[in-house]
Amino acid sequence: MKYKDSDRAIALSGIYQAASLVQQVARKGLASADSIAANIHSLFQIDASSVTDVYGGLDSITPGLRLAYRQLNGDEARDNELTRYLLGLIQLERKLSHHQDRLDKIKLDITNTAKRLAHFPATHSNILGALADIYAVNISNLTPRIMVSGEPVYLQNSDNVNKIRALLLSGIRAATLWRQTGGRRRQLLLVRRRYTDACKELLNKL
Repeated sequence: MKYKDSDRAIALSGIYQAASLVQQVARKGLASADSIAANIHSLFQIDASSVTDVYGGLDSITPGLRLAYRQLNGDEARDNELTRYLLGLIQLERKLSHHQDRLDKIKLDITNTAKRLAHFPATHSNILGALADIYAVNISNLTPRIMVSGEPVYLQNSDNVNKIRALLLSGIRAATLWRQTGGRRRQLLLVRRRYTDACKELLNKL
């Protein structure tokens, strides 16, 4: 399949959205329920027919698109913490891609977790806890480790920890999607304008 700049922009926006949600939960203990649901939804879309369908529609990835546009456009100061999370997720996904045994285990565990969706919504603590365990067992011990900064009162809350790990897993999913659509780290420097143009075009459709 031939992918377009818009596909790569959506996938990159998925990483940005995951990173932003992690940042919000770590700093404030809360984040948009709809955005969290979109990112968690993406984890269960194994054979989606399009990149947009991975997130359940363009509306669901809008916060990520807006953030990607602002961060890459250069019109405002870049959030260095968000950039660190973004690059960390991209690096971690590349490292994970060389561990087929871990990938197989993650796919199996996500498939098993998906069976619970018949009884629980995707953002239920039961689902988030299972996804957090998948991240902790299969990814958290790979390097570079993503060190999440925030307020201790929120980072010491077990529900928040599970939410953050589940969101990091969704960031890995988005980074995989980005690589599969032709995304490369060097593009963020060399062809940034193409990403900002694609994000703007997508936002104009909303």
